[in-house]
Amino acid sequence: QLRLVESGGGLVQPGGSLRLSCRVSGFTLDAYSMGWFHQIPGAERGGVACISSMDGSTGYADSVKGRFTISRDSAKNTLYLQMNSLKPEDTGVYYCAADPTPFDCTGNVRNLEFGSWGQGTQVTVSS
Repeated sequence: QLRLVESGGGLVQPGGSLRLSCRVSGFTLDAYSMGWFHQIPGAERGGVACISSMDGSTGYADSVKGRFTISRDSAKNTLYLQMNSLKPEDTGVYYCAADPTPFDCTGNVRNLEFGSWGQGTQVTVSS
């Protein structure tokens, strides 16, 4: 059974940094495309970062390019999202997602359809 558990959210001031983690079990991390999604109340979840099972290539939403970095540590069965230069509009719940499809993460990551999800972790960027 696939399981994804996010952690690392919290309150941070604008310009600060956070690193989110997603511990996975029940599958091999490298064999799945992995993503991070962002959701605010009243809106749909939108992809912000993706790493492909095809070749490990990564992609980002325009709103986070140059500020966020997705990475994975297969030995620890953990996916990460390093978030730098945080802005108030980055506030929301962040979800980790997994899918066996070898997505092209170099294209539009916002609407990729992942099959498995974590429970989410809250990030609040405020002074």
